[in-house]
Amino acid sequence: MADSLKKFNAVIFDLDGTLADTLGDIASAANHAFAQLGFPIREVADFRYLAGQGLRPLFVDALPDEAPAMIDQGVALFRKYYAVHNEDQSKPYDGIADLLDSLTEHQIKKAILSNKPDTPTQQVANTMFKAWDFDQVLGHREPNPLKPDPTSALAMASDLRTTPDRCMYVGDTMVDMQTAKRAGMYAVGVLWGFRDEAELREHGADAIVSTPCEIAELLGITG
Repeated sequence: MADSLKKFNAVIFDLDGTLADTLGDIASAANHAFAQLGFPIREVADFRYLAGQGLRPLFVDALPDEAPAMIDQGVALFRKYYAVHNEDQSKPYDGIADLLDSLTEHQIKKAILSNKPDTPTQQVANTMFKAWDFDQVLGHREPNPLKPDPTSALAMASDLRTTPDRCMYVGDTMVDMQTAKRAGMYAVGVLWGFRDEAELREHGADAIVSTPCEIAELLGITG
């Protein structure tokens, strides 16, 4: 299989649950907002399913009976807290550094596309991943549509001067798999992130990997 995948010249990564384990900091920021609003805090594990679709959808899902103004207040509280606490607990997953080194060595373009708001996405990329020069980093910016809408993924491929069929898209949720398929990219689901294999396969994963080195193997850049 590796030989057939050498056509890829770009890898687009999701951020949360794919490059970095950010679940604890997301949970802390959301629970800070819940507490300020007078709602019970949630278990960290709950955010495996609340996170990934964007910040406002997180609050809509967590507080389904609340008015839009309450949701907006929760989003604002989250943003303020997360701006200074987005790397308290977060760290790259084991093996990610080696994978990024390999991509750099083999001159394969690398980018980040996240539903996390753009400012913290840039912050994390510029601190946690400052050792690697990503070709493009993009979080969610209004009025751009959130993933799984493929608009941002397709624009990113164009900016990287490649075509969707030459892009490998790597993520950990159904949102990522749907984004990849709608954009015409090769969808790789990772098992170290927030969701399970069944979800990834159900939503179109072309490949499933258990470790970052398996992505290098798919690209044919090991050894």
